[in-house]
Amino acid sequence: MPADSLEIDPEPLARLRRDLECADFTVPALDALWGEEAAAALFRGHRVAARRAAEPGASRGEPLAVLATAFVLGLPVPERAVASALPTLGIQGAVRLGLVAGSEGTGPGDSAAMLRPLVDLRPYSFDDDLGAGSWWICSDLGELALGRELREDHVLGVGGASHTLSAIMMRAAVGTALDLGTGCGIQAMHAARHADRVVATDISARALRFARFNAALNRVHNIEFRLGSLFEPVAGERFDRIVSNPPFVITPRVAGVPEYEYRDGGLTGDAIVEAVVRGVREHLEPGGVAQFLGNWEYRGDGEAFDRVRGWLGDATEPGALDAWVVERELQDAPRYAETWIRDGGTRPGSAEFERLMDAWLDDFAGRNVCAVGFGYLTLRRPADGDVTLRRFESVESSGASEGGLGPHLERGLRVGRWLASVTDQQLGLTCLRTAADVTEERHYWPGDDDPTVLALVQGGGFGRRLAMDTGLAGLVGACDGDLPVGVIVGALADLLGADATDLTADLLPRVRELIFTGVLDPDDLD
Repeated sequence: MPADSLEIDPEPLARLRRDLECADFTVPALDALWGEEAAAALFRGHRVAARRAAEPGASRGEPLAVLATAFVLGLPVPERAVASALPTLGIQGAVRLGLVAGSEGTGPGDSAAMLRPLVDLRPYSFDDDLGAGSWWICSDLGELALGRELREDHVLGVGGASHTLSAIMMRAAVGTALDLGTGCGIQAMHAARHADRVVATDISARALRFARFNAALNRVHNIEFRLGSLFEPVAGERFDRIVSNPPFVITPRVAGVPEYEYRDGGLTGDAIVEAVVRGVREHLEPGGVAQFLGNWEYRGDGEAFDRVRGWLGDATEPGALDAWVVERELQDAPRYAETWIRDGGTRPGSAEFERLMDAWLDDFAGRNVCAVGFGYLTLRRPADGDVTLRRFESVESSGASEGGLGPHLERGLRVGRWLASVTDQQLGLTCLRTAADVTEERHYWPGDDDPTVLALVQGGGFGRRLAMDTGLAGLVGACDGDLPVGVIVGALADLLGADATDLTADLLPRVRELIFTGVLDPDDLD
């Protein structure tokens, strides 16, 4: 069990760090080593092209190629090659840290001696309000390297969900932050860039050992690690920021179905996400924000977000939270089951795959589940106790990068409170500007002078594409910060021959939506 033997010793970790730096073990260097096509194949789970690209350098003992072959591809490498790639740490240091072990059939000093990697160790790069950065992240070897199904206490590295959560994370400086279910520690490390103190919890002792190792390797010193389930390790404590990638995958509770700690919270259905939603309010400081990923079930003929609304409760009850819930994907029951059975390493077409499919579909049928939504939840405890935002929406994926969603969500919470405080009369007196990332699309039938389709396209945020009519297009086009909304609407009414009162009633609700989504910006927003 590699994580149990991982040593968190400052001196060898410092030597490992120097060797990784000298080898230029970075994301750009790896991309250049593989080449675009091999990197794409590796992303799809096929390492042959990447192995072939790295082989010439690895055979010559070039440090980058050796480290990539061992710790990214998960392949054994000659002992002499490891010695050349880790000259400061050395073979004994790598063994002591728990990074490598000897392959069977060879002994120390044997010219053919091979070392096999015990962990996945790879570079990770990011960019946030504090600038660009990079770390090395250690985790369990994946299915590709192991050639078999994952163990149930597998510790996952940086996956797609990790990237999503780090992308939506708000970045304003805070005093305290909590990473609930830290796994390999990646979210706690991100939070540590913006919080004075971070508490990272996990139910898995193995995960916490990886997380401690990663924090120490990357010289992140303001994280405290605690073992326990959900909020138990922080009973009675409150935080300015809570982030979580909880083990939300819906798994049948029957014998013979693997329960992977990194993704399965041990509860039935979507109960783990419900527990986080219901528990988070007791652990947020006034004004504090929680952001986390989750699944929610669609049961019977229920509408989207019925279950999430129920977890949040009425907005008027004591302790109620502001909420912005975004569904990014919806899968029917068979597709959801296929996704997570494959994630565990079971291949379609096998008898085991079909057995697990039956278990999943039986489980869904027992609760009348027809589909599962995936997305993220942003919750805030209002400083004054007054809930001003309850927004639930399905947003289709677009070409826009999710890298800017943290600031976008942060702005949404601020704007939502502002909009709740502004009457229509006050909005009519407000000057607005069209955001710099917004463009307009017009489509015409051949030979026509008037467009048949008008749309606004957002370059940032969620990359929304919003349909318009002539009145709204005219208003947005005139929003340059000089004229109040009411004056613009009055001029449009004269131009279009419309009743000003009716046009105002039609446009103002849509203007509010454009302000919230970031298409229009009020000049006097705090």
